[in-house]
Order: sequence, then C-alpha cells, then structure tokens
Amino acid sequence: MAAWFRRTGADSEATGDVSEEALDAPTGQIPGADLSRIIEEADGTGPRTEASEPDVEPVGLAGPGVADDLDQALADRKALIQLCLYAMDRARSGGVAERLEQGLAAIGVTAMRPDGQRFDPALHEAGGAVPTGDAGLEGTVAETEVVGFADRGRLLRAPIVIVYTRR
Repeated sequence: MAAWFRRTGADSEATGDVSEEALDAPTGQIPGADLSRIIEEADGTGPRTEASEPDVEPVGLAGPGVADDLDQALADRKALIQLCLYAMDRARSGGVAERLEQGLAAIGVTAMRPDGQRFDPALHEAGGAVPTGDAGLEGTVAETEVVGFADRGRLLRAPIVIVYTRR
C-alpha cells in the first residue's frame, strides 16, 4: 500500500513506491511487513516519508497558516470559556449550571471551591469575614460565595470567599 501525498501543483494526489510483495498480494490483503510500515506512517512512529517529486508535500505536515489557525483556535477556546462562565453565573437552573461546569471540566477548566482551605490572597478574593472563637480556624475559608475557575492550573477567576477571623 502506498503512502498518500498532497501535490502542491495541479495534481491532487500521488503515490509512493509499493513493494513487489505487495503487488503480488491478492486484492484486500496486505503483507505483514507493509502493514507494519503503514501503521508506523499513520501514527508517526515510522520514518518520515519523503515525496518522490520536489513539488509534492506529505499530507499532515504543517504548512502556511497553521500557526495562525492555532492562534485562532486558542482565542476561540478562550472566548467560549468566558461565555460559559458568564452563562453559568446567570443560570437560573442548578442543573444547567452543573452541566456547564461538567462541560468545562471535560476540557480542563476546573471549579475552585476552597472551603476549609487556608486563605491565599494570590488565589482567593476576600468577600467578607465571619468571626470565630477557634484560633485554629483563623485565616481559613469558611464559605465560597462565587466559584472560581482555573484552566489547567492557570487562574481564570479567583473565587470570592468568606474568611474566618478571630473575635
């Protein structure tokens, strides 16, 4: 079986060399050696296939505009995440808000509810304080007022929290 290429000129496809063994194989059967080579080429573990002509480029290689496409995709992802956070803050249904949170978690955006953790001004925004007689609770987050979010560890929005303070 031949590797497929994208022609940069007028033709759209060209094939590489096929072994003699493959040419003799019955239709629908691929010899084991060629099958291994095909799998390696498909998953990128095999040697890079070179084009047989100078104006032919192997399919799947980065070409002009790929970096621009990636930048656009990342910008689109950021905008969609912000839109989801906006919608979640305004969702009247707990089920809708929960589903949005699950969808965000599936792409690496996690909710931050630091109840019981030490207050960290680098990660949390203090929205209020509640007095406590327990010295061990001082500086601990008592409650999360507004859920925060992190995208793969990068803070998107700090949670707004109530912090225990000593009387």
